[in-house]
Amino acid sequence: MNKRAHSFHIPVMGIGFTIDSPLKVAQYGIDSVISLVDDILIEKLRKMYSEKFEIPYQEITNKVDDFRAKRITSYLNLISDVVDKKFEAMKKSALEMSHDFKTYLDLLPGNSHLKAEFQNLLERGVSKSDIKSWLDQRLVKGSIDVNIMTKVDKDNYDKDEKLPVEYNDAHAAFRGFANSKLNSSVVLSAGMNPRLYAYMSSFNDFFPNQYGEFKKKIILKVSDYRSALIQGKFLAKKGLWVSEYRIESGLNCGGHAFATDGYLLGPVLAEFKANREALRSSIESVLVKELENQNKVIPNEPLSIKISAQGGVGTHEEHEFLIEEYQLDAVGWGTPFLLVPEATTVDEQTLDKLLLAKEDDLYLSDISPLGIPFNNLKNNTKDLEKETLINKGRPGSACPKRFVALNKEFKDNGICTASREYQYLKIKALDDLSLSESDYNKEYNKIIEKSCTCVGLGTSALLKYNLDTKTEGAGVSICPGPNMAYYSKVMSLNNMTDHIYGRANMISRKDRPHMFVKELFIYIDYLKKKFEATKAEMTKKEEKYLLTFLENMKSGVAYYKSLFLNLQDKFQDVKNEVLNQLESGDFVLRIIELEIEDEVFVS
Repeated sequence: MNKRAHSFHIPVMGIGFTIDSPLKVAQYGIDSVISLVDDILIEKLRKMYSEKFEIPYQEITNKVDDFRAKRITSYLNLISDVVDKKFEAMKKSALEMSHDFKTYLDLLPGNSHLKAEFQNLLERGVSKSDIKSWLDQRLVKGSIDVNIMTKVDKDNYDKDEKLPVEYNDAHAAFRGFANSKLNSSVVLSAGMNPRLYAYMSSFNDFFPNQYGEFKKKIILKVSDYRSALIQGKFLAKKGLWVSEYRIESGLNCGGHAFATDGYLLGPVLAEFKANREALRSSIESVLVKELENQNKVIPNEPLSIKISAQGGVGTHEEHEFLIEEYQLDAVGWGTPFLLVPEATTVDEQTLDKLLLAKEDDLYLSDISPLGIPFNNLKNNTKDLEKETLINKGRPGSACPKRFVALNKEFKDNGICTASREYQYLKIKALDDLSLSESDYNKEYNKIIEKSCTCVGLGTSALLKYNLDTKTEGAGVSICPGPNMAYYSKVMSLNNMTDHIYGRANMISRKDRPHMFVKELFIYIDYLKKKFEATKAEMTKKEEKYLLTFLENMKSGVAYYKSLFLNLQDKFQDVKNEVLNQLESGDFVLRIIELEIEDEVFVS
């Protein structure tokens, strides 16, 4: 039986944009991912949905022991129950060809045989019980997956007393998912957290049974092969298996951007394809040893891994090519789904801004308090709110939620670098340094640039559902990928899936570059900025980093040239244009290389 109805998934977006996506799409077999950062938002939505679906609700206040994990468990259980009810109701209404059942069938990819099989059953006049049995066997729900940014793992305190590590934010979020009734996956992103990984092995749902099945699975989001191998083995040493490696473009994506050392997406995918079995078997041998050590069940069958990719995909042809060329199990479509109200949760004002966004409105910023490059939309209302405070001479946020209060420069229990408290203390320290005006302004701007994203990325959901924003304020942060520039209309779920599967085209512009070309030039811009930042006083370490980055990019361009030259039946209408753009990229890289060599020679 095919465990996935669709060849795409909707990745996590921001904090609130996919917070309830499974309630909208899971009944149609579409996988989506909920962020577990904000338990305050989660509790507000649980209250709203409990009232909507007439489910008894008892508030989990922050006075309750382990309230963060309990809020998350309760919300995920509610989502699971409602999705199950919707899914069962849809199956019951199949014979009447209800709207929901018809939608399920209409959304399926063209190569799905379900529609024809169902029609065949009706024509043959088989019994209702046989049809029910067929529906139970063949129709699948979308997976209700969750995302944890592993390093967003703030210590927590009871008054002044530090709580044990299992009460840290990521630990508690993981426990919330582990204790839920969901049979789905946790997507781990943002790098390695050894303490969290060790803690994860205390939950039995993540260990295989004798058939190699898991109640709950682990998906690892990575940008390169080496990271997958290192983290996969580290988890295996704890007895934990990674069921899916989700490869994301380092820069051509939404949200936080984890740039590789110049490794482009195509060559990274090619490396996974070439080493897929080596990755699986080498990690499995580590896992089996650890399962033996822990006296756990050792599966009779080899364990399987899935490989998926996401970041910048925008056309049916790109989608199909990724799956066929790199033997992927699925492709993630994120940014375009922000324009699909039937799938994601975006307030009207922000939706209007997204519709009008062009390339220059979408940029890689330094606004994230995590210190990681962050894809941002110019003039989002959270940034406008930030500017107002700066102009009043009171930069920084009141920091009502403290989810990224991770900086310990001034306080042992951590402050967020976007907070008023941190920025006041940092500016005060800056005033004592006697810097020149230009150096002072440069450092000052670095301080005040940080934005309160942990609040801003969730507020859209509150505004959309007319919920109270007294604590949060009305400012919205949003983090679309560069791909948003090529979509300019609100779409239905049907429109979007038709676009993915080539039954319709939702892009009206004719000048959208191929996803590989787009990523290449984003990386070139990133490299130029890195070079400019180190030009004045380049160290040996920086020189080595830049030259390694450059070599990886050059080898990526060479790979793409060979790939496109040899393509016989894909991208024929854009092939020459792509090859010209690759030549142009190659030329720019050669110039950068000469500039770096000149700088090294001079210094």
